[in-house]
Amino acid sequence: MNDRDTNSLDRNELFIGGRWVAPKSGGGVDVIEAATEKVLGTSALASDADIDAAVAAARTALTGPWSRLTNVERADLLDTFAATLKSRGRDTSRLVSRENGMPIALSGGVNGFGPAAMLSYYAGLIREASNEDVRPSAFGGRTVVRREPVGVVAAITPWNYPQPLAAMKLAPALAAGCTVVLKPAPETALDAFAFADAALEAGLPDGVVNVVPADRDAGAYLVSHPGVDKVAFTGSTAAGRAIGAVCGRLLRPVTLELGGKSAAIVTEHADLDVFAKNLLEVSLVNNGQTCHASTRILAPRSRYDEVVDAVTETVRALTVGDPLDKATNVGPLVSAAQRDRVLGYIASGRADGYRITTGGGVPADQPLGWFVEPTVFADVDNSARIAQEEIFGPVLTITAYDGENEAVAIANDSEYGLGGTVWTTDEQHGLDLAARIHSGTVGVNYYALDLDAPFGGVKSSGLGRELGPEGLAPYFTAKSVYFGTR
Repeated sequence: MNDRDTNSLDRNELFIGGRWVAPKSGGGVDVIEAATEKVLGTSALASDADIDAAVAAARTALTGPWSRLTNVERADLLDTFAATLKSRGRDTSRLVSRENGMPIALSGGVNGFGPAAMLSYYAGLIREASNEDVRPSAFGGRTVVRREPVGVVAAITPWNYPQPLAAMKLAPALAAGCTVVLKPAPETALDAFAFADAALEAGLPDGVVNVVPADRDAGAYLVSHPGVDKVAFTGSTAAGRAIGAVCGRLLRPVTLELGGKSAAIVTEHADLDVFAKNLLEVSLVNNGQTCHASTRILAPRSRYDEVVDAVTETVRALTVGDPLDKATNVGPLVSAAQRDRVLGYIASGRADGYRITTGGGVPADQPLGWFVEPTVFADVDNSARIAQEEIFGPVLTITAYDGENEAVAIANDSEYGLGGTVWTTDEQHGLDLAARIHSGTVGVNYYALDLDAPFGGVKSSGLGRELGPEGLAPYFTAKSVYFGTR
């Protein structure tokens, strides 16, 4: 194990209205380190009364100095906010790895520097943008179309990528002139306060960013709060459906980035060396705790054994261990409950008679921590539970297909539609296949989110898009001002 900090990581106050305040209920939660099963620190938990205070602070800020800033002034503040976050990047990334088990080799980029990059990106988009345009009317006169901030945003984020998924909401919301109440997951509550620390140092006006870790009940209260104008949520499909139902009843705008069960189509002419080299990042990234991961591998029957061998050898060679060790490929899962859930799926696949080619249990050399061996199931029918349900752990399935029409049909035979990959030596052929996959995103011989391109899903994978200019638009509302002729 790497040396670990012995300093207290307790955060016993909430960040509301630009100030540190004790929770009104006095509640808190222990955050447990995934690799050691020891208490990492304690975080304050918000009650409904704290949610009321945070929403009120955000609404006050919305109509206060924040609303009077020009786009350039707001962009300057976002750049400063980005710089303060980046200066904390190393510590933040280590903290996240300790909270949820993410290997530090991944966390350093996505948690340490990703949020700053997003803030700078949206600062750049808004800096040169105009908040209105003039359109000639077909009936004479003209119309001034204004873009105005949608208002107070409730940003509710999960534990798997806590920093970038929060920034995917904070950055465009703040760029648009909205204010935010950020409710992070209790499992990774500690790292969320990096946003509060940075907001204070950057000089953001009081109440523009509020950080209130809370449990599910208080989160539901935030979603339905009358002072909230928009909800942005990343998490499970079940929770997303519940949030969507509330927002539908309230006619409240909502963005939902939900679950996935993506397929990797390995074509007959794929380069298996390229596929194997990218397998960790595409299919097992963050210990499999990734919504868009291509965990269903579809192999042509003519090369099936070859694909099974390549996947098995690659997965078997992965280093499982301490997430703070740069050599680690796969760390522990976020919690005992998540580990048990994943082990339950492995038991289900075994009971259904599917062949395990590697893994299948808890590593014998990891007496502490919520580890699961990276596991590969072969000869899996796509109707199997392990092929249809999101496992959210280091478990892959391999399914044979006859012809690419069947491959596409199997890829689309899922309630989800978030990601997917195509592996081929012919990029145009890959693009053609990608067009047939019913999914919000697809990679060809590669998969990684792009700041400048929209990310999101179809079907049970969600509503709306984040990132790119498309990720900024939902934080504006359009107002038309009509002028006639005299």
